[in-house]
Amino acid sequence: MASFGESLHLREVLARFSEGPRTGVFTDGSSVPNPGPGGWGFVHVIEGEIIDQKCGHDPATTNNRMELTALIEAYRHLPPTAEITMHSDSNLCVQTVNQWAASWERQGWKRKTGPIANLELVKELYEEHKRHPRVRLVWIKAHNGWLWNEYADALSTSWLRGAL
Repeated sequence: MASFGESLHLREVLARFSEGPRTGVFTDGSSVPNPGPGGWGFVHVIEGEIIDQKCGHDPATTNNRMELTALIEAYRHLPPTAEITMHSDSNLCVQTVNQWAASWERQGWKRKTGPIANLELVKELYEEHKRHPRVRLVWIKAHNGWLWNEYADALSTSWLRGAL
């Protein structure tokens, strides 16, 4: 498995890993250091074939902002009728969408414990999630050795290698 901070090239990931689901959308975001410059990426695969992939970079950001951006871009890539599992290694993002956002929206995007961090991105992500009712968002452990999870990580750090 790649350790945190180890930036693998996409070819290396494909040669090194083979475990995990063969169908799904896998997302990742990173910032090195945090906060600092960062990147995001997603890969959409069906039966081990890459359908699409995309990545981007922000010169001044945080890990959480890049994780949120990766999910937003992945949802936007899918048609509203898509029925697929989306994987994120950010439990914060997964819980935000699956557990907290509906309540925050009902309360006028407020919560009792204080302001919602990255509110504009949280709202955007939740709107995309609602537009895609058949997309199941699940948490996966970071650097778990799953091929497409590691591939999404390599996309999110491609800016470190000057690949963007």
